[in-house]
Amino acid sequence: MRYLTDRKRAEGLGSAKSGTLHHWHMMVSAVGLAILVPLFIFTFGGILGAPHEEVVAYYSRPFPAIVAGLTILIGLYHFKNGAQIAIEDYTHGIVRKLSIIAVTCFSYGLMATGLYALIRLAL
Repeated sequence: MRYLTDRKRAEGLGSAKSGTLHHWHMMVSAVGLAILVPLFIFTFGGILGAPHEEVVAYYSRPFPAIVAGLTILIGLYHFKNGAQIAIEDYTHGIVRKLSIIAVTCFSYGLMATGLYALIRLAL
């Protein structure tokens, strides 16, 4: 006979695990995005519709390239953490583990692809 309380049987990450850390990462990335997204809109909006040579020259400068790169990285990191939290809330078992692995691989793949395209554009 098992003498487990409801609290012992509860699934998920409570205050003793990494739930607070997930929340902290989401808040920090949200503040970063609140600063970066307007900067990205102003830097990207000014060059939108320009010829290819002008865009390459524009993103060869450090400020627009850094803003675009940080927006890609932090935006997709924020997406990964948000999707992981939603997956943990609504799925269980092997589906949960596989979904988290898939979202993490997808996010890091998009980060790498975005940075690669930005570097190719700047060089």
